[in-house]
Amino acid sequence: MAEINLLGIGLGATLTLIVVAMHFSKGTGWTPTQDISQDVLERRASTVAETDFPEPMSRAIGGGSGVAAGAVGGEEGAELEEGAEEEEQSPADMPEDEVEYFEVEFVKEGTTIELASNETILDQAEDEGMDLPYACRQGQCVSCAAHIQDGPGDEYVTHFKQETFSDDEIGEGYVLTCVAYPKASFSIETSEAP
Repeated sequence: MAEINLLGIGLGATLTLIVVAMHFSKGTGWTPTQDISQDVLERRASTVAETDFPEPMSRAIGGGSGVAAGAVGGEEGAELEEGAEEEEQSPADMPEDEVEYFEVEFVKEGTTIELASNETILDQAEDEGMDLPYACRQGQCVSCAAHIQDGPGDEYVTHFKQETFSDDEIGEGYVLTCVAYPKASFSIETSEAP
């Protein structure tokens, strides 16, 4: 016959009783702490300056639309603060009768096209079927950087809200095609950053 181990049965019964007792007991009175993650996020957000930088995702990583976060009109904070200066006028807002046209040679692409002074170099190149690099479309990264071989960049383009290149780099001929509006004819090498 099978031998019964009383010590094993006693130990098993004791453990079972402990588990059942713990299951039905009221516990130690411990309560979890309050979730403060939202408070921490709000506190950190209040210390960071606001920016026009768009949401993450770009054409380079398979998403994005080229529209900055919150670019829908009528949002909070859109009105000017007291004493604040009005924003500078974009070349895109110039009247049609003031638009000028310039011949721009895209060296690496092997083509020359006529560009209007009221549209960015990037937009017009895309309209012509070129696949130029870009990411933010806000003048805040160097994905669309290009180099004008003919001289200082500010002699050939008007940057609108460019926040990346220093005056020296622009003086060397570097431009951001996503915010650069032509104001003369020139040759440009795309995908060139300082």
